[in-house]
Amino acid sequence: MSRITNSLMLLAVSCVSSLLCRGVQGTSNPRNVLFILADDGGFEMGSYGNNVSKTPHLDALAERSVRFTKAFTSVSSCSPSRASLLTGLPQHQNGMYGLHHTVHHFNCFDAVRSLPLLLDQHGVRTGIIGKKHVGPESVFPFNYSRTEEDGYSVTQVGRNITLIKQYADEFLSDSSTGHSPFLLYIAFHDPHRCGHTQPQYGQFCEKFGNGEPGMGVIKDWKPVHYDPSDVVVPYFVQDTPDARADLAAQYTTISRLDQGVGLLIDLLREHNVLDSTLIMYSSDNGIPFQVGRTNLYEPGMSEPMFLSDPQRPETWSKTSDVAVSLLDVTPTILDWFSVPYPPYRLFSKNDVQLTGKSLLSEVSLAGERDTGDWQIYASQNLHEVTMYYPMRVVRTSRYRLLHNINYKMPFSIDQDFFISPTFQDLLSRTTAQGDTHWYKTLHDYYYRPEWELYDLQTDRKETVNLAGDPSCSSVLGELKKKLLDWQWKTEDPWICAPHGVLEKVGENKTQVCMSMYNE
Repeated sequence: MSRITNSLMLLAVSCVSSLLCRGVQGTSNPRNVLFILADDGGFEMGSYGNNVSKTPHLDALAERSVRFTKAFTSVSSCSPSRASLLTGLPQHQNGMYGLHHTVHHFNCFDAVRSLPLLLDQHGVRTGIIGKKHVGPESVFPFNYSRTEEDGYSVTQVGRNITLIKQYADEFLSDSSTGHSPFLLYIAFHDPHRCGHTQPQYGQFCEKFGNGEPGMGVIKDWKPVHYDPSDVVVPYFVQDTPDARADLAAQYTTISRLDQGVGLLIDLLREHNVLDSTLIMYSSDNGIPFQVGRTNLYEPGMSEPMFLSDPQRPETWSKTSDVAVSLLDVTPTILDWFSVPYPPYRLFSKNDVQLTGKSLLSEVSLAGERDTGDWQIYASQNLHEVTMYYPMRVVRTSRYRLLHNINYKMPFSIDQDFFISPTFQDLLSRTTAQGDTHWYKTLHDYYYRPEWELYDLQTDRKETVNLAGDPSCSSVLGELKKKLLDWQWKTEDPWICAPHGVLEKVGENKTQVCMSMYNE
C-alpha cells in the first residue's frame, strides 16, 4: 500500500474520530446515548394519562423529552422487535422470525449490520445490561455485556435495579476513563410476565426482591402496591376481578422499572454526562394481554416513546403527533453519532436500505401536529416456534389494513399468557357460556379473515371489518398496493403468500409471484 493511501486512510480515521468525539455544545464530553427498553411495557404512566400507576421518574424523563403519541413497534414479539430496533430492518428482512432462546432458536442473518456492530467500527463504546434475547453474537457484539446470553440470570440483570445500577456505574466509569463516546442499552425484563417460568415470584415477578421471606431484597426498590379496584382496565381486557388483580401486579413491576430509570438518570448526572447524552425510552411490543403482545392491532403495535435531546432543551416537555416506529431507532442513533449506514447486500442484487428515519429532524422534534400523510408498517411471523401466524400491516392516520397470511389456522396463545389469571378467567367464562365482560369472543379472536380493514376514526376498537365493503374497495386497493410496495422494498420472502410462489423468470431473473390457484 502506498504512503499516500496510508496517509489518506489515517486522515479519514482521524476525521471520523474527531467527528464522533466532539463535545456537545457547552460541555467537554463526547456525544453519548442511553437507550432504555421496557419488556412488554405500555402506557401505564402519568405522562400518558394513567394517574393510578406511580411513575415519577418516567414522568420526569418525559418532562425533559419529546413525548411521541403515535409510536409503533414493527413486530409484536420480544426477540423480533429487539432485532428490528437494533438493525433498523423488519423481522422478515433481518431473519429474526421468532424468539431467540431455547427451542425457538431464531437468529438474524449473519451478514446483517447491526447498530452495535456499526458503532464499534466507528469508535463508539457499546454496552448492554439486561435482556438481550437476540443473536448471533457476531451480529450483535457489545463491548460490555451483562445479559442472559453471558450466563447471568435474566431476572437479576433485568429486574434487580440495584444490580443494574452497579453494572451501569461500572460501564460509565470505564467509558469516562477512556473518554469514549458510548451507547448504553438498558433492556429491562420488567414488566414481562413470569408466571410460566418463576411462579413463586408472582405473575409479573412483582414479589421478586420485595423483602418477604424467600423473595430476596432489592436494596434500591421501594415496592408500590395497588388495589385492584383502582387500576385502569384497558378496553381490550375484560373488567373482572381476576383481570384487575393481574393488572395490579403488572403495575407493581412497572413501578420497579420506574425507580430503575431514576437510578440511571442519577448515574448520568453523577458521571457528568447527562448534558451530553441522548436518552430514548420505549418498549418492544404491546402489553401481555389479549389483543396486545403477539397481535398487530392497535394495542399490539402502539408504544410509549420519549426522546430527550440534550442539545435542544426547547423541545423538552413537548408532544409530537408525528408517526414514528421502532425501525427509526437505528437511524436516529446513527445520525446522533454521524455514522453512515454502509452499502451491503443480503440475498438480492440490491443494497440493503433502511426504511426508518432519524427522529432528530426538526419535524419530529418540534411538536408538530399530525399531517395525516403517513404510513407505518409492521411484519410478524412467529412468537414461540409453535405460533406460526404471519401477518403484514400498513397503518395510516385513518386506517389499518391487516393481512393474515395463515388465516385458515387459528391464532395461537403464548405460554406466558395462557396460564395467566386473565386468560384463564376468559377461558373459564367462555367454556361455561357465561358473560365474559369482553368485547370479543374467543372464537372470533382465534379465527380471523385473510384481510382486515378498519377505519380508526370511527372504530377505535377495530370491530367492524370493512375489507368486504364495496364502498371501501378503493381504499382497500390503495392500501394493498402500499403494503405490497413495502414488502418488495424490504425483500419480504412472504410477499406471494398464501396464494402464490415467488419465482425468478426471464433472462433478467425478475422476481414474480406465480399463482397456485388455491383460492
